[in-house]
Amino acid sequence: MSQNVETATTASTPIEPRHDWQREDVEALFDLPFNDLIFQAQQVHRQWFDANEVQKSTLLSIKTGGCPEDCGYCSQSSKFETGLKASKLMDVEAVLEGAARAKAAGASRYCMGAAWRSPKDRDMDAVVEMIKGVRAMGMETCMTLGMLTPEQAAQLKQAGLDYYNHNVDTSEEYYGEIITTRSYEDRIETIGYVQDAGINVCAGGILGLGEEVSDRAGMLMVLANLSPQPQSVPINMLIPIDGTPLGNNEPVDPIDFVGCIAVARIMMPKSVVRLSAGREWMSDETQALCFLAGANSIFVGEALLTTANPSLSKDERLFQRLGLKPMAAHKCPSAI
Repeated sequence: MSQNVETATTASTPIEPRHDWQREDVEALFDLPFNDLIFQAQQVHRQWFDANEVQKSTLLSIKTGGCPEDCGYCSQSSKFETGLKASKLMDVEAVLEGAARAKAAGASRYCMGAAWRSPKDRDMDAVVEMIKGVRAMGMETCMTLGMLTPEQAAQLKQAGLDYYNHNVDTSEEYYGEIITTRSYEDRIETIGYVQDAGINVCAGGILGLGEEVSDRAGMLMVLANLSPQPQSVPINMLIPIDGTPLGNNEPVDPIDFVGCIAVARIMMPKSVVRLSAGREWMSDETQALCFLAGANSIFVGEALLTTANPSLSKDERLFQRLGLKPMAAHKCPSAI
């Protein structure tokens, strides 16, 4: 299988996404020597993207805490004592003020997240106004609100939502070790509703949950075999939070993390692959390797929902050191 990938990436015609990945195919990529894996990923990356462009997104928690789900990594779950106080849904005006600041700081996508199992119909009017307001600023819009009904997905599409985030987190086999209040099938069902509505999908996972390499392979296989593939793929590094079941987990090995980014790039060649949670704990060298492996999106701003993120000045220095430039909005080649 690895020889087939190598042949494809050296072809003059850019390779297209495939949707028939098997677990052994993906595990074979993870087994490649590191240099070979990064080389293949960089070849694929350059076929669809400017190698020195990185999308800047900003994430705002529009409704924090009090979530009834028991995701073992999350500070916002009402099941755990993490010291986080629940808040109500933010006012539309406050959200749009934050979007304006994010745009001024260079963000081209504005992501809004609410700690809900699923949105209530009474909250949808405010959500719609947030989407319309951010879109009017010329930014890409993204929402993560939990599980959706087909009617809610259609409502978001009508409002002009560009992306809906709904991560699968890990493999289907390991999922029950992390979450029991929502099934893997529930997550795939919501992604299907989003795709049926004609909204771009943002779906990825988390490394450091205690999973095996085979689980990382399984997670990427599920995502890559979606048709179409997710247009945006966030790869998170677990941030252990006191009070959660995973609060004492060991950090992910940086080389392993970079390797997962490379495999994601090879498997989903036209998708934006994002360095998400955990960047605050990554060295500049680790982030540089991630960009080399095909990552081309980051979150900018002081916080990601309830966790820390590198400062804007630190990111600016990193971009200057690496010769990177911001990606303009609406440049993902697979976007609807």
